[in-house]
Amino acid sequence: MLSLLFRLGKKKNTLEDTVLLIQEGNKQLQNELIEKYKPFIAKTVSSVCKRYISEQDDEFSIGLIAFNDAIEKYSTDKGSSLLAFAELVIKRKVIDYIRKEARYPHTVHMDLAEEEENELSQSKIESDLSIEDYQRKVEQEQRREEIVYFQELLKEFQLSFSEIVEQSPKHHDARQNALLVATKLIEDEELKNFLYTKKQLPVKQLETKVEVSRKTIERNRKYIIAMAIILSGDFVYLKDYIKGVLHS
Repeated sequence: MLSLLFRLGKKKNTLEDTVLLIQEGNKQLQNELIEKYKPFIAKTVSSVCKRYISEQDDEFSIGLIAFNDAIEKYSTDKGSSLLAFAELVIKRKVIDYIRKEARYPHTVHMDLAEEEENELSQSKIESDLSIEDYQRKVEQEQRREEIVYFQELLKEFQLSFSEIVEQSPKHHDARQNALLVATKLIEDEELKNFLYTKKQLPVKQLETKVEVSRKTIERNRKYIIAMAIILSGDFVYLKDYIKGVLHS
């Protein structure tokens, strides 16, 4: 806390520093930050809803709650800025809200006249198909948002998505070994901090913790970094993909 205060005395308080103070219990600062970033929240929610969202809309309230959650859950270990993290959280929460709202057409009123039942059944089938199609689109959008967020994090390590794809180990066993190295890396707080602070892979330290040669670790360095970012970050769909590789 003292080191943070001394640092603040020398330079302008960053957004991430402000979040640390909020997480230590500064509620006034939390309210001020939320108020200041309402335009950011509205813009992010509007991008999901594909229409202008004002503070009177229910979707804005969902975005507000999500932004507050992002403040409370943010950690520099995630390797991204608060706003990048908050944008992902807000979009996920709003998409989940829209998905739940879309389920309302499933409601069937028991007091409908018997002669309307056939028409209702057909309508419900069409509604089910429509909701199923919508949910597929929502999931596609969530995957896309995750990849965009992932690409932003890779830039901080001077890496690109295309590089990771090109340099991904060709053999299944090699990919599994690389993923196991990444798992060991993020399970060790000291090594994980080294990765996010130095933006480099702690090859020498990793060599003593895994049954993989230093040469292999260095050869798959970029892939291991990418997998470590996913495993330690807020990625739902990308983590599912990794689980498939680990357990197949």
